[in-house]
Amino acid sequence: MTLSAVLLAGGESLRMGEDKATIVIAQRPIWQRQVEVLRNLRPERIFISVRRMPSWSAPETELLLDKAPSRGPLSGLSRALTEMESTHLIALAVDMPFMTTTELLAQCEHASEGVGVVPIFQSRAEPLAAVYPKEASQEFAAALAGPNFSLQSVVRGLAQSGKVHLREISEEALNLYRSVNEPGDLKCARP
Repeated sequence: MTLSAVLLAGGESLRMGEDKATIVIAQRPIWQRQVEVLRNLRPERIFISVRRMPSWSAPETELLLDKAPSRGPLSGLSRALTEMESTHLIALAVDMPFMTTTELLAQCEHASEGVGVVPIFQSRAEPLAAVYPKEASQEFAAALAGPNFSLQSVVRGLAQSGKVHLREISEEALNLYRSVNEPGDLKCARP
């Protein structure tokens, strides 16, 4: 199995009121922390998926601009799966600053040839901290071309076709998957 990684940083941050990627937690911007988490996985390539040119840049990464019209993380995941040459793609949202390399490695251990891993909790998928096989690019492209841009629907289809394994998140690990979407979410930010 070979890996590429994508940091999904294309949100508009409307509820936060500022670019979530540049918010400082533990003395550094979230984007910097997330790139480090991905870099520790030793992927062949690291993509940064954005809607438009960001005010920040990460060395030794490749910027992927969403093609208009942007469909959020669906656009970023589809583009990264198309651009990569590896067998699997590790996805991580920029606004998930509690995720660890250890947790993502555990997901990679459950992936296999042609099969990725998407964590779930109480039947709801967490598609923005997941591992997708290259073969999933067809489903992502089809979703972009259709009327339903829901990642939950894409994941259900991938699970039914056997292209992803759904892995239950333990109660203890649930905090790792927490997103920061509003200013109040930062009050208890202790990655």
